[in-house]
Amino acid sequence: MSVGWEEFGWEPLADGVGRRRLPGWDATVGLVLGEKAVLLYDTGSTLREGAELRSQVEALTGGRGVTHIALSHPHFDHVLGTAAFAGAEVYGAVGVDDVMRQRGGERLRSSAVRHGVDPAEAGEAVEALVTPRHMVSGEWTLDLGGRMVLLANVGPGHTAHDLVLCVPGSAPGSREVVFCGDLVEESGEPQAGSDAIPSRWPAAIDRLLALGGEDAVYVPGHGAVVDATFVRRQRDELARRFGVS
Repeated sequence: MSVGWEEFGWEPLADGVGRRRLPGWDATVGLVLGEKAVLLYDTGSTLREGAELRSQVEALTGGRGVTHIALSHPHFDHVLGTAAFAGAEVYGAVGVDDVMRQRGGERLRSSAVRHGVDPAEAGEAVEALVTPRHMVSGEWTLDLGGRMVLLANVGPGHTAHDLVLCVPGSAPGSREVVFCGDLVEESGEPQAGSDAIPSRWPAAIDRLLALGGEDAVYVPGHGAVVDATFVRRQRDELARRFGVS
């Protein structure tokens, strides 16, 4: 397993796979290291936070930069740090770019400010806004060099544009790691804002569970790592909450 993850506040999850729980909103950022590429899952809530993540990744990898970014969904605490990673190839669920650009990014800016981001920092991040160039409509496999990962558009659910990241175990018997975005939350009840699709959310989690299976490590968008039992229980709670099967 990579040395030094904890020194930078990161939690190692598997060989070459880790995550950091960012301060403020406890949003997860995931990191997957391949022999030729480095993938980051979500980028934080400001350019300052993104720059800090960039520096940490470079320190963890001996100077390698982030080459690929996958954005879990279009909420400010997961996407506004993306411009700090110049040259990275950015992936998102189909249509997420249009949502992020709505009214020139004003929706993202106002949401960030409403939740406590400094208005100047929010404006700076929106001014430099980077949206995905690669649109995932179903599943997309990426070769990071000695490691294949899967991006899957399993939504709608928490939003209309939920993208999960599946990282198979790198050795026989090692567990798959599934980054769930905010389809799953551990630190509180899943948040359903005006852009949620409650009637489809349980089905999105069913697809997520089918990809990961019973033995995977599931990484919520907010909170501690969980297992399939927790994810299935939360799926059933959402179904009851929204009156769907």
